[in-house]
Amino acid sequence: MSTGNFDIAVCIGRFQVFHNGQLAILRRALAIAPRVVVILGSALQARSPRNPFNWEERAQMILLALPKEDRERIRFVPLRDYYDPHRWGDAVRKAVAAPRGARVALVGHRKDATSAYLNDFPGWHLEDVGNQGDLHAKALRAALYSSANVDASLAAFAHQVPESTTEFVRAWSQLPFLENLRAEWKALSAERAKWQAAPYPPIFVTVDALLRIGDHVLLIRRGRHPGQGLLALPGGFIDERETAYQSALRELQEETGFSLLPSDMRAALKEVRVFDHPDRSQRGRVITHAHYFAFAAARLPEVSASDDAAEASWMPIEQIGEFEAQFHEDHFHILDSFLNITDAGC
Repeated sequence: MSTGNFDIAVCIGRFQVFHNGQLAILRRALAIAPRVVVILGSALQARSPRNPFNWEERAQMILLALPKEDRERIRFVPLRDYYDPHRWGDAVRKAVAAPRGARVALVGHRKDATSAYLNDFPGWHLEDVGNQGDLHAKALRAALYSSANVDASLAAFAHQVPESTTEFVRAWSQLPFLENLRAEWKALSAERAKWQAAPYPPIFVTVDALLRIGDHVLLIRRGRHPGQGLLALPGGFIDERETAYQSALRELQEETGFSLLPSDMRAALKEVRVFDHPDRSQRGRVITHAHYFAFAAARLPEVSASDDAAEASWMPIEQIGEFEAQFHEDHFHILDSFLNITDAGC
């Protein structure tokens, strides 16, 4: 074990739910450095079965598990998912803001492939706390969703989390979030069950259409799980006898009613990008082809939601950043990739 020769210790995680293994990591960080920076990943995202708690709630959950003198030594930094390891790593370094020459320790545990990020910070000492037992936040969340009885859910994982976490989740469960998260989790679980007999894990191919007219883009609110009620780009699965481009046009028309001559749409297509991060969708492994169509400023045509969309509307690009926490999965990231929303400070 290290003996306190570091200036800053860094802990990175989603902490959904904060459990005893993560508490051990945090205690090691507090033992080896006077200042601790906790990076709260997947911040600024909509609530989902994978991310039920916002970053402020996670920070509170962590603080409640610590004595007062330790709480004052911790700085929390919320960090969005960039789905780009280089950009994400740069954002972590900027957030830590270590002075030149500072001795920085990254505290964590190499548990599986999801821990590969621990190798992305040359110059920082890696403090591996080792295996803390069979603790999995995913299983803890499943216990919370699988029973309508909150007390039964909490009893299922009480020995794996600090007592303060149990009490925090008990109080949080009275807020108007859990029922919808349970419905979302059940829908996702039912969908995955359809593929359990497949010889290999399924890989889905989808399309999305980013349609821009002047300084507006066309968005929908999803009418079904997963992501019911959240903002998204029009899109969906590729049909068996369609190209990705044909599917993008069909989904755009089906969900919003937007349709122009094929020649006009082809002329407006500026770029197609593939988004294939393994964690971009809670359905499983989903690879999407995002088609970016751009037209000069003009009168915005009327649109009408149908099919999987509950609502279709035009949003000014300058306002998209205000709605980041209302977007389905990585759709804000897709918009940011094409439109440089975060770089523009929107």
